[in-house]
Amino acid sequence: MELNGSIAARLSRPGGGLLLDLDGTLVQSEAVHQRALRDYFVARGWQVADDVVREFSGRRAREVFRVLDGPWTGEDPAAVAEDVLEVLRGMAVRPEPVPGATRLLAACATIGLPMAVVTSAQREWVAAALELLGAAEFGVRTVTAEDCTHGKPDPEPFRRGAELLGLDPSGLVAVEDSPAGIASACAAGVGYVIGLTTSRPAHALRAAGARETSADLTALTTTVERQALHRGTASM
Repeated sequence: MELNGSIAARLSRPGGGLLLDLDGTLVQSEAVHQRALRDYFVARGWQVADDVVREFSGRRAREVFRVLDGPWTGEDPAAVAEDVLEVLRGMAVRPEPVPGATRLLAACATIGLPMAVVTSAQREWVAAALELLGAAEFGVRTVTAEDCTHGKPDPEPFRRGAELLGLDPSGLVAVEDSPAGIASACAAGVGYVIGLTTSRPAHALRAAGARETSADLTALTTTVERQALHRGTASM
C-alpha cells in the first residue's frame, strides 16, 4: 500500500516532521497490555468485559480508572494503575516491532528529519521499547506520561511533541493506532494524521480523525528512505 503522495511533500518542506505513537505504532504491544489488565482483573476477582478493556487503548491507565465505572470504583486510580504495571513487568511476553518501525527510526536519524515519540507510556517502558527496536543510539526525543498533566485524548501530549521539535503542529505528520491518540493529535492541530490498523479497524480510526490508514509502517518508511536516497544523490 502506498501513502498519499502529499506526505512526502509535507515531510520535505521546512517545518516538516513526524510525531509517532509507541504502543501499537512502533511496537505490537496492545495485546501484551490487555493481557496484563485481564490478568490483574482476574487476580482481583473482577469480571471485566473485553469492550471495557479496549477503552484503555492509547490512554494512561490511571485516567481511565478515574473516569470509567468498574469494580475499581472507589479505589485510588494511580495505585490500581501501578498494580497493573507490576503485572506487566512480571510478564515474560515482550512485544514485536511493527513492520518498518526500526527502519523508519533509522531513516529519520540518517536525514535528520525532526521526529519525536509521543506516548501514554512511562519512561521505563519507553526505554525498553526503544532498546527492543535497536534505536537507543538514535537519540529519539520523547514525550511520556510523566511529561504531561493530561493524557490522550487531550491535546497536551501532541502539543508538547510539537514544542519539543520547535515546530508548528500544522506542518507535522502524526502516526497513531488508537482513536484516543488520533483525537489528541487532531485537537493539537497536527496537520496530517495517519492511523495504523494494528489494534483498531480503519473505520474507527477515520471516525476519530485519521486522514488515511495503513496496516503498518512500511509505506511511510519507504517514503522517508526515498528522501534519504534523494538527499544523498543530490550531495554527490
